[in-house]
Amino acid sequence: MADFMRVEDLKVYQKLCELHIEVCDLSHAWPAEEKYELGSQVRRSSNSSPANLAEKHSDRHVRNKIEGVNRARGEALETVHHLYIAKLKRYLPEQEYDQYRSRYMECVRMLNGLEKTLEQQLDANSRRWPAPSDAQFSPSSESEP
Repeated sequence: MADFMRVEDLKVYQKLCELHIEVCDLSHAWPAEEKYELGSQVRRSSNSSPANLAEKHSDRHVRNKIEGVNRARGEALETVHHLYIAKLKRYLPEQEYDQYRSRYMECVRMLNGLEKTLEQQLDANSRRWPAPSDAQFSPSSESEP
């Protein structure tokens, strides 16, 4: 099992855990009435993103690993939404929101890459993403999430 990678070794997992710690610290500075509302929601979604990676990382079935990556991506984007609402409520300056959004979008791109890598372990007919040699479109026609 020398080639088994621990979930803690995944760069995207490390980045998402870092972001979670920062988001927790950030949300605790918000008004007290948000403790169980927006603050709780942003803390839970920011933790759920790396937790979904951890939960499915050692699964024996590639489809289940891919599902963990998909859920992690969804939770990361949910966190961006909560941070956007915090910005609208003026709990978070726009520049700080933009920095968090940028970092989360970097993680989303990393998760997309991880999903594509995992899909290469599947039969070609079962893949959502075609292999680069199978692609019938140019990279410039792809859109960012």
